[in-house]
Amino acid sequence: MPRRVLQRAFPLVLAALVGAFIATTASGQIRFAPEVRAAAAVDEVLRRGFELEAARRWGEALAHYEDALRNYPGEIRLERQFSLARMHYDLVRRYSDASYRESLATLSERDALGLYAEVLLKIQSHFVDQPDWKELVDRGTSSVEIALADETFARTNLKNVSADSIDRLQMHLRQSLGGAVVRDRHGARAAVEQAVAVARESVGLPAVAVVMEYTSAAAGSLDDYSAYLTADQLREVYSQIDGNFVGLGVELKASDGALLIVKVIPGGPAHRGGVRAGDRIVAVDGVSTVELSTDEAADLLQGPEGSFVEMDTAPLGGAARRLRLRREHVDVPSVDDVKLVDADLGVGYLKLTCFQKNTTREIDTALWQLHRQGMRSLIIDLRGNPGGLLTTSVEVADKFIERGTIVSTRGRNPNEDYTYAAHRNGTWRVPLVVLIDGESASASEILAGAIRETRRGTVVGSTSYGKGSVQGIFPLNYAHAGIRLTTAKFYSPQGNAYNKRGVSPDVTVQQVARPLDGAPSAELLDAESADAALEAAVQVARRQLARR
Repeated sequence: MPRRVLQRAFPLVLAALVGAFIATTASGQIRFAPEVRAAAAVDEVLRRGFELEAARRWGEALAHYEDALRNYPGEIRLERQFSLARMHYDLVRRYSDASYRESLATLSERDALGLYAEVLLKIQSHFVDQPDWKELVDRGTSSVEIALADETFARTNLKNVSADSIDRLQMHLRQSLGGAVVRDRHGARAAVEQAVAVARESVGLPAVAVVMEYTSAAAGSLDDYSAYLTADQLREVYSQIDGNFVGLGVELKASDGALLIVKVIPGGPAHRGGVRAGDRIVAVDGVSTVELSTDEAADLLQGPEGSFVEMDTAPLGGAARRLRLRREHVDVPSVDDVKLVDADLGVGYLKLTCFQKNTTREIDTALWQLHRQGMRSLIIDLRGNPGGLLTTSVEVADKFIERGTIVSTRGRNPNEDYTYAAHRNGTWRVPLVVLIDGESASASEILAGAIRETRRGTVVGSTSYGKGSVQGIFPLNYAHAGIRLTTAKFYSPQGNAYNKRGVSPDVTVQQVARPLDGAPSAELLDAESADAALEAAVQVARRQLARR
């Protein structure tokens, strides 16, 4: 399997790098060039990644490699492991998804191939770049190979099949499809039909299981943001856009065999139960999260409105306690923590956590609230904001920019080429400061970049994430599923690309290091004075007012 090959090759790569970059000082002491130190750091990242992979903690491995690639962009070994971890993560997530398992049980072979063909047609019609059809098929073959070695996939589809038979199937797939010429989507479908025949003849593998691996891989191989969406995932996407869902009201992150609670939504069931950000969920309905994948544990927390779940939570270093919480309809606010941070000078503040359908209305409410309190300048905090709806980010920017371009989009399809411009009516003219960090992405960068390049305000913090692409959600005619596709790239008012670059702040503030587990410390949670970036933003706002 690919993972075993990479692990065996790893020491040889390390030896070659060390041999290439050792130098000697005039005194005869050995000195390591910066490239060696970087290579050693990457080696350590890979070592930790292999540990997570061996424990099948694919969500954590994926996040681990993604973070590392931001520090070491273009590092081939990290890119390779990131891609591998993503394929494993997607596989485990699919098979822990009840709606996906239902599609495996109910789709016919003909319908599964129809679904694959529809996905290919959506890619041809809407994806931002010309697809490499052979690459899509090859990625699908790799996905099948990974699935064949996965315990969950085997329990569902490979009962009583020997390891030798699986090895022979992998070899036959590579021989049959490796040299196949695939020039278009019709050729891709023909190749998958061939893979179905090989898998059926070799081990009796269900056709639908094979086709669905190729279907998922076709979308997932395009870029980091395109993906096949199961019926449940599609509903979840729509819930995020609408800003509401049924659940407990927590935002989760995988952390050392537990679920770390990153955020608790005010007023939700978890908040009323006393759950705090930084707590860990160590068991769900009596099942330890150590025994579950992240997605399996998260799935146990989900359920119909009105049902109950028991979960054991523990603060870092503290004793666990058991809570029984009722799943409810939860509205997710996109504007949070509205206040005056300097009442004497009228420096207003609001945190914008995402861009969803109701964000513009919430922004209006917050601005008028601050206006009545005497706001004379405003700080918009976009730190940690992952983005959301492009049109909503344009609407928010339009509230502060009087004229000119806010953002432009360009795609392979001419229908995706559009320039969004500001309108003079309804513009707030208060001095503006925008806070960003490395987690400010997508729609956040549209707003921050427009404010910066139009010189409407001052951007403070650290360089943003660098996600400069637009995704569209397309429902499919089979299995109530959908596909998320990158349809365009977006550009700043001055025509600069955000992708892989991000927005650079006018005033750079070094971030305070967080604990390795990602949990905010009690000091950071409770002491606003520890927020150096916010303090810098307040100082900028004061200087802006002093110049008026």
